[in-house]
Amino acid sequence: MKGRNIPDNLCAVAVDLSDMLTGDWRALRPVVDRDKCVKCAVCWLYCPVQCIREHATWFDADLKTCKGCGICARECPQHAILMVEEAEV
Repeated sequence: MKGRNIPDNLCAVAVDLSDMLTGDWRALRPVVDRDKCVKCAVCWLYCPVQCIREHATWFDADLKTCKGCGICARECPQHAILMVEEAEV
């Protein structure tokens, strides 16, 4: 994409590809209480980025793509998901 002629009336915002994932800028992350999760899949249905992954007896979020919106925690009928502040590494 480098070297392309970009018209003066356009702003060249995303001319280079980035490896950034939505999980890179998340402020909160979901933590699942496996004892409370009954695998009802409500979190999976409501997740706007489809980052919910199925395990043997519970669902969990793929933190690479989770944007921390908290919809899964709000919609969980079992209150098995808690949003916690993301710690800096």
